[in-house]
Amino acid sequence: MKGITMKYSMLLVALVAVFGLSACEKPTVVNVPGSPVAVPGPAGPQGATGDTGSQGYSGSQGSTGAQGNTGSPGYDGAKGDTGKTGKTGETGDNIIVVPVR
Repeated sequence: MKGITMKYSMLLVALVAVFGLSACEKPTVVNVPGSPVAVPGPAGPQGATGDTGSQGYSGSQGSTGAQGNTGSPGYDGAKGDTGKTGKTGETGDNIIVVPVR
């Protein structure tokens, strides 16, 4: 009898497992449709023009400043030596440069 009890107990466990798993409710899949896309309609009439804003305050212009004093004149430099006078008919160290046209 030992062998028969083991066969029936295994069969009984298998049947309970099959009925237990088949009794589970399967979830139903619900497809949610996407949100509709809004299509803009024609443009409406233009609205009324708004009021003009107030002008801000501007500061007053400052007065003109006083003119400064005139500076003193500079000092004269030292006078140079007088050049030598040339002698007529003599060639000296003078170089004459004639510009090219």
